[in-house]
Amino acid sequence: MAKIIKHQFFFSHPTETVWEYLTKSELMAQWLMKNDFQPVVGLDFQFRTNPIPSLDFDGIFYCKVLEIVPFKKLSYSWKSGPGDAVITLDSVVVWRLQPKDKGTEVFLEHSGFAKKENLDFYNGLLHGWVEKLQNIEKLLTA
Repeated sequence: MAKIIKHQFFFSHPTETVWEYLTKSELMAQWLMKNDFQPVVGLDFQFRTNPIPSLDFDGIFYCKVLEIVPFKKLSYSWKSGPGDAVITLDSVVVWRLQPKDKGTEVFLEHSGFAKKENLDFYNGLLHGWVEKLQNIEKLLTA
């Protein structure tokens, strides 16, 4: 059975400000990973970090922008593997933003953890995304 990560987070900042942290490469690098992201549907991009051999992970997330609705929704594929063009995790990240009184509600859904070999990634990202969202909060309030 496929597992899905779902998180909801409130930022006491305008939607436009939060959106920038989800769509500007230099800001994403501060809270998530080095990347060559651009908010263009169909664009292939990468997130890069250190390899994790125990997860069969070469340190590169291969992604493609799937959907952009400015200030409301962003989605991209999120694939990884041991290297040499082998993909063992084929997942999708969806961000939804909802303006609220005094801030923005952010909904994160990361789906596609269907294989048993993806369970360790699922467990790591389940908590990892919370840390990343907290990183955005720290940057916004600095």
